[in-house]
Amino acid sequence: MWRDSETELDFLDYGYLINSVTDIVQNDDLLPACIGLYGDWGSGKSSVIHMSKSLLENNDKDIKCMIFNGWLFENYEDAKSALLGDILDAITDKRELSERAKSLVKVLWNSIDKLKLAKRVVGAGADFMLTGGMATLTSLTVRNVMSAVSNNVDNIDNDILNKIQQNVKDELNFTELRENIRSFQKNFANILEESKISRLVVFVDELDRCRPDTILDTLEAIKLFLFTGKTAFVIGADERQIEYAVKSKFKDIPGQEISIGKEYMEKLIQYPIRIPRLDTLEVSRYISCLFLQKKLLKDDFRKFLEAFHTAQKDDFTNVDLNKILANLNLNESESIISAMQLAELMTQALNGNPRQYKRFLNMLDLRIQQAKYKGKELNKKILTKIMMLEYYRPIQFKKYAELSKTGDLKETLKEGEENEGDTQEGIEDEWLLRWYKTEPHIANEDLRLYFYFSRTSLEERVSILKATMSVSAQRVFDIVISEGGESITKAEEEMRNLSIDDGKAVIEAFVNRIVSSEKVKIEQVKILTGLSLTKKELYEEGMSQLKLISASQLTAGAAPYIAEFAKQTHMEEELEKIMSNQWKDNIILVKTIRNSLRKER
Repeated sequence: MWRDSETELDFLDYGYLINSVTDIVQNDDLLPACIGLYGDWGSGKSSVIHMSKSLLENNDKDIKCMIFNGWLFENYEDAKSALLGDILDAITDKRELSERAKSLVKVLWNSIDKLKLAKRVVGAGADFMLTGGMATLTSLTVRNVMSAVSNNVDNIDNDILNKIQQNVKDELNFTELRENIRSFQKNFANILEESKISRLVVFVDELDRCRPDTILDTLEAIKLFLFTGKTAFVIGADERQIEYAVKSKFKDIPGQEISIGKEYMEKLIQYPIRIPRLDTLEVSRYISCLFLQKKLLKDDFRKFLEAFHTAQKDDFTNVDLNKILANLNLNESESIISAMQLAELMTQALNGNPRQYKRFLNMLDLRIQQAKYKGKELNKKILTKIMMLEYYRPIQFKKYAELSKTGDLKETLKEGEENEGDTQEGIEDEWLLRWYKTEPHIANEDLRLYFYFSRTSLEERVSILKATMSVSAQRVFDIVISEGGESITKAEEEMRNLSIDDGKAVIEAFVNRIVSSEKVKIEQVKILTGLSLTKKELYEEGMSQLKLISASQLTAGAAPYIAEFAKQTHMEEELEKIMSNQWKDNIILVKTIRNSLRKER
């Protein structure tokens, strides 16, 4: 099994991304700078961050790099103060500072303490970040803070109000605070110079896991440094989640149609670097590296990885892993073959996401071990094929598991392996066709044990799907499963801002959730069709998921929504195939849908 965490071993040929980051940081003419390292959940952002940090520190002994994880501070400390404090700690850590530098550090710590106090004071009455962020501090006075408190706190006693006012006067001199904010950048630049740090690099990780207010707090803190000496920030995040946080703050501002979240990001981040999704070839190389890491001796694997990286530099489009192994006298071609077979099916199923491949392989190994504990031996290739069905066609998987118990599965699989398409369903399914044709053929195998150890419930499948989504997509999914009237409209609006893969994942997870019940509600069908209509690219996914709902689960009341969906997407023929096959036993449903289609015409 493999650790599900960031790594400093590059199996993905991310060297060009790492060098892009380090080249900007090491170019004095480009500093101060803010770099956006964008990618989906599980795409390898944290690994790129750690490898970039390691390379920078190896190249420059006077550089100071730090990693800030805002997610860890949620609910404990405000993100802005935490980030500023961590930066000061990083500068002073293990360094002999001059007396002047020590004095400047104290001044900046005092500024941070006053920021904390200001936020607590103003938080009693109003959110001072709402209109101008950090800059608003320059206009604060004791009078307007007390006005905010008295206007926003109901039934406050005058004696208490007087005590608050006195405490504010005693503890917080707003004139001094304004001066501290204005001089912060100058003092910070002086500290960098006094401490002999060549450049400061702050890697901000896991920001897209945070709540919108935490994201905005962190971005506000970063803005303080954008004009300060040799400083660079590298923000690793899903840019859609950052844009959503900004948009949620400015949602009432006129002219939002220009995408204020995008505009904000473009002003803050000068150098966006995007991590692409893996294609089938890259997936096969990645899985090969994972397999070889476990198969080879540590020194042999190190030599392989060095040769692999050299070959990628020579011609990254034409890397022959078998040739590399042969040149090193390593006989592990079976690992390469297995990886190529897996990659063909997994790329589409797991959306080119490295973390998902690793989790799939970990689950594969775990189930083989579980079988051994029960005194059973599972064939790894057969289990892999069964698990692919479980992950990518969960409802089909459930049906085949039931057929395996009754002994009726053999004939179904035989038809699929020998014929073109899924003949039992009567509907073409390109992925399922490839699944049938992929080795090993399993029609003649006793698969009961494999289904037993792969018996992930549909609810677990929902959890798996949800884990692959961005935070924005997870929020949409949570809204739709609540089935609240007005909130569904909001979910459809947010659905339009999601990526295609996120949209498909939301639809698939929703269907997995609703088919676990004996009956699918009319409102749930309405939600499914509504989500699928938010983008043209989701039409086919909506119809594919609709056909997975059994006839017995649907009532005639759902017919108008199904017919309307087919009409709007021009997929009447596809719907007719479903009605003639899966739903043919529900005569009332089929008749009502056909009547609705005629009315639509």
